[in-house]
Amino acid sequence: MAPITNISIPSLPQLGDVASPGSSPGGSAFGSVLSDAISKVESFSNNATTSVNNFLSGEGEELHKVALATQQADLSFQLFMQVRNKVVTAYNQVMQMQV
Repeated sequence: MAPITNISIPSLPQLGDVASPGSSPGGSAFGSVLSDAISKVESFSNNATTSVNNFLSGEGEELHKVALATQQADLSFQLFMQVRNKVVTAYNQVMQMQV
């Protein structure tokens, strides 16, 4: 019987040095994360469209793969919209703060 191994604590990602107030490296990081998320949602959508077209044209696409691809595209879009709504809400709350 093998002994139980210890659980290791996952390491947190490093955010780098704190930038000066005049520079905006966080904006470019946020922009790259946003563009990556948009490209992933688009790729899921394109994959689902291709899968549906292959199924409808009779190119041997299986029905369960079509259903999975369309559900994956739908769920990724819904998740993206929920994250967008949270970001917009946070932005509105920050803009309403009195300084």
